[in-house]
Amino acid sequence: MIEKIQNIFRIKELRHRILFTLALLVVYRIGGHIPAPGIDASLLSRFFAQQGGGTLFGMFDMFVGGAFKKASVFSLGIMPYISASIIIQLLTPIFPYFQKLAKEGEEGRRKITQYTRYGTVLISMLQAFGVAAWLQSLQPEGVSVVISPGVGFTLLCMITFTCGTIFIMWLGEQITERGIGNGISLIIFIGIIASFPASVIDEYTALSAGTRTIFTEALLVAIMVAVIASVIVVTRAQRKIPVQHAKRIVGRRVVGGVTTHLPLSVNTAGVIPIIFAQSIMFAPSTLKTLFPQSDFVEQFVSYLSPGAVTYSVVYALIIIFFAFFYTAIVVNPMDMADNMKKQGAFIPGIRPGQKTAEYIDKVLTRITLPGAIFFAAIAVLPYTLIKQAGVNYYFGGTGILIVVGVALDTLQQVESHLLMRHYEGFMKHGRIKGRSSM
Repeated sequence: MIEKIQNIFRIKELRHRILFTLALLVVYRIGGHIPAPGIDASLLSRFFAQQGGGTLFGMFDMFVGGAFKKASVFSLGIMPYISASIIIQLLTPIFPYFQKLAKEGEEGRRKITQYTRYGTVLISMLQAFGVAAWLQSLQPEGVSVVISPGVGFTLLCMITFTCGTIFIMWLGEQITERGIGNGISLIIFIGIIASFPASVIDEYTALSAGTRTIFTEALLVAIMVAVIASVIVVTRAQRKIPVQHAKRIVGRRVVGGVTTHLPLSVNTAGVIPIIFAQSIMFAPSTLKTLFPQSDFVEQFVSYLSPGAVTYSVVYALIIIFFAFFYTAIVVNPMDMADNMKKQGAFIPGIRPGQKTAEYIDKVLTRITLPGAIFFAAIAVLPYTLIKQAGVNYYFGGTGILIVVGVALDTLQQVESHLLMRHYEGFMKHGRIKGRSSM
């Protein structure tokens, strides 16, 4: 392992990319500790400590690396950008204009990215307005969290939080372009693992105080290891469709006639359905801040709070939906069939063209469904463990899925750079299979 790490830093380009990524992630973590003006951060932290981690705000705080309970300038995190991306991707199959942009290559992607940025600004302002209203209504210990409530504070919150989200979005784009890995995913990744040391300390404190037995801790570790191992197995799982290449005469040589395979990943969408679903599940809390006096909204939000049966069902269904939705966007069976036909390749027993596309689509649907159900189960079931045993939210399935998925994606990119320079990768047996990422 030491030799492999040395190989990484022998490659100048890879070394610069990794150091650049680490530097920007450090900037992100520093920004998470810069308090927003006009808020009593210590009082807000005590309020969150009393609430515990089993609330929607606790989950949101986990995704932004603890910035929300500190009332920092990065309190909204990258979630508004993800919400804007969801909206744009949902509009693409519906509106011909977005369909046209999606087919225009790099220029079209730039315009879609620009629209996503505009959407991020709009959603950030709406969420910041909701957070400002919620903070002004918050009075733990009989003292207002906001030092000087009013219109001025609301405008200040909207400007501060929106600018913070835009800056995070820029950091993510820079990491994707000039660093290693997917910037947006890495920002969420670093926000989640930032709570790991505190979670370990909390577990140790609970064990020392006698509120948690050594058997419970051992069982918790065993469950974590089993979940991580199963996630890695399913993430790397592939269905290999045999492909036969027809013989062709090129000059004086006969080429083709070989048998290869078409790999279809069980989890083509990666961690994106989890992130998208979690972003949507944060929406009810924003609705509650906009209508704090509404009994209907209060009851509606209670049904969509972590630990509720309705929350688990809706969350699982959204994950399954986005797994199919994103796979349909990323993988086009018709394009794959056309490319195979142009290359003189075919699936044995299947006619080239439309029949091949239908076969690929059928196989992709069959393997995506169990993969989506598996990840939905992993994301939902740990809530029962959290609710029954009082386990820290870091050990929930959602956090583990994102951490493992992003780590595998990033490691795969590092592996690719090493193999391009003829260095041995991290894996002794086989290679890390690439997956789609955000």
